Amino acid sequence: MSAIVAEGLVKIYRSRKSEVRALDGLDLTVAEGTVLGLLGPNGAGKTTTVRILATLLRPDSGRATVGGLDVVHQAQQIRRLIGLSGQYAAVDENLTGRENLWLFGRLYQLPSAEARRRADDLLEQFELADAADRVVKTYSGGMRRRLDLASALTGRPRILFLDEPTTGLDPRGRLGMWDVIRGLVDEGVTLLLTTQYLEEADALANTIAVVDHGRIIARGTSDELKAQVGGERIEVVVHTRDDIARAIVVLTAGMDGDHTIDEHMRKITVPARGGAQRLAHVVRELDDAQIGIDDIALRRPTLDDVFLSLTGHAAEVAAASGASDGR
Repeated sequence: MSAIVAEGLVKIYRSRKSEVRALDGLDLTVAEGTVLGLLGPNGAGKTTTVRILATLLRPDSGRATVGGLDVVHQAQQIRRLIGLSGQYAAVDENLTGRENLWLFGRLYQLPSAEARRRADDLLEQFELADAADRVVKTYSGGMRRRLDLASALTGRPRILFLDEPTTGLDPRGRLGMWDVIRGLVDEGVTLLLTTQYLEEADALANTIAVVDHGRIIARGTSDELKAQVGGERIEVVVHTRDDIARAIVVLTAGMDGDHTIDEHMRKITVPARGGAQRLAHVVRELDDAQIGIDDIALRRPTLDDVFLSLTGHAAEVAAASGASDGR
């Protein structure tokens, strides 16, 4: 059964001087009890998608259901089913962690005593019990993100929207948040996770949907998407630029398929049919040709390769160019 379905969603932001088509016929399905990673740069349409599915925005056209309920006509019922954690922590920094969670419990219409018990449980779950009675303005960024996610879980949602939940966290904080998210998945929560971090989608999502310019341009498991750009590759960094041309002759001899060259890095990348055996053969051939190398490696395609092949630009370049509208 599908927990989330979107069909042909269109959303246009208009001003006197411009018109931004944030969504341009977006289709999406998330199976119950799974994690869908919505992967794309800033400006691709991820946050707009979440806002529509969380009933905070109305689409200009198209339709969507969450938990079998229509996002336009049954918004109130949907809000009882879902939790939402946005890009920025939505907690009151002048209240303590405990007071914030108690307040959210009351907003979810829990009796005061039950809201207090729920707050205590969440503070323990998110390793915030020691800081429960400190005001949030004294919390680190990672602690605020955990508290924000805890607040989204106050009503025990069946479906959870996490909009770039690790933005602004250091590597340790990001790994800690990943552990929290995995715990939610183990409890059977359906999760739609938006991210511009390729490794985050790879680590957390059952399936990944790549969004660019308001459309889903690819969907599948991490391995399925990587298979679209072919198998393993050999990367060779030659010692001098003068050796690039000769190295290409050696590396592409008897080989079908495209190769890429990064002259600045002196790096040549070719398909590696035969895997490790092919790598050993290449090392011998380069040595016989007296071509010096600084590095050689065998690697599988990454989601960055997928994004590059699908969009024509790397994810970090896309993120920089799309940051202006922030959607």
